Amino acid sequence: MDAGDDDVDTLASQSVDEEKLRNSAKTVIETCMQLRSHENLLIITDPNTAEIGQALYEAGSQVSDRVLMVMMPSTHRHGQEPPAPVADLMRRQHVVIAATRYSLTHTRARLISSKDGARIATMPGVTRSMLIEGGMTADFDELQNHIASMARILRKHRSVKIMNDDGDTMEFGISGRWNLEDNGICNRPGQVTNLPAGKIFAEVKPESVSGVMKINGTWDSISITEPICIIVDEGKIVDIQATDDGVLGEQILEFIDEKMDTIKIVEFGFGMNPKARISGSALEDEKVLGSCYIVLQQPASRRSHELRATGILTGQTVMLGDHELIDKGEFNE
Repeated sequence: MDAGDDDVDTLASQSVDEEKLRNSAKTVIETCMQLRSHENLLIITDPNTAEIGQALYEAGSQVSDRVLMVMMPSTHRHGQEPPAPVADLMRRQHVVIAATRYSLTHTRARLISSKDGARIATMPGVTRSMLIEGGMTADFDELQNHIASMARILRKHRSVKIMNDDGDTMEFGISGRWNLEDNGICNRPGQVTNLPAGKIFAEVKPESVSGVMKINGTWDSISITEPICIIVDEGKIVDIQATDDGVLGEQILEFIDEKMDTIKIVEFGFGMNPKARISGSALEDEKVLGSCYIVLQQPASRRSHELRATGILTGQTVMLGDHELIDKGEFNE
């Protein structure tokens, strides 16, 4: 095979990937968001996700002529508010898709837009790989049915136990109902979803959390080489043991910020998407069938916004009451 043949193969591969990207963007617009021809659509992107934003813009323009794309500066943490002009635009839309590096889900701008009736998909940290071969290639109609079928099991259980091969165990109670709406279908006014979708989650009773947990997948979209050990006693974080090197160490130190006693575990969830893969991004990792995750929250103060951090766990055993949901990373019905 000569160099010319290599060039042909490369071009062919690129063409296939471009087609997959277009197909996934079409899935987002037509299947997930169910955009209609009379609706306004806002695509929010930043310098890290411009290519994906463009693909979504082109797919949306095939359905509606009321499509706007705006590129905002990249924020530096999840939950940071977008610029005021972007927040104002969000309020005026029927549909908003935020394909940005960091999440806009837990922002005032998103909350206000939802109250005003916009249906919103956030895609924090979305990558080309997720769209052409990862979580966005799932059959979302089938995923919706699978998630709905879990209701008969989940309504019976409000206690969770997570165990690993090292013998560490953490237990806690669930507050309220399990959320079964992260299925990729976002077609009602005010509805919010993540894409790629495919998880079930619930609020945790923070005061009920006790035990030891080792986060071994990702911490806020940073891959972990050494587990992060979290020790909790009756809801109070006793210790967070982790490397102090590099970006991960900096993020953890910033999150703790000498206020460890105010940090709470506020959410637990598990993945349901068979196409999602551990990719080093919480957006996709928390949707992987057989994985689970927790969300830690640092409350807002006069000096700082509320901070949230997501820890992904793989290879765990998860019990819901007496029902074994996950066995060492393998999902059980």
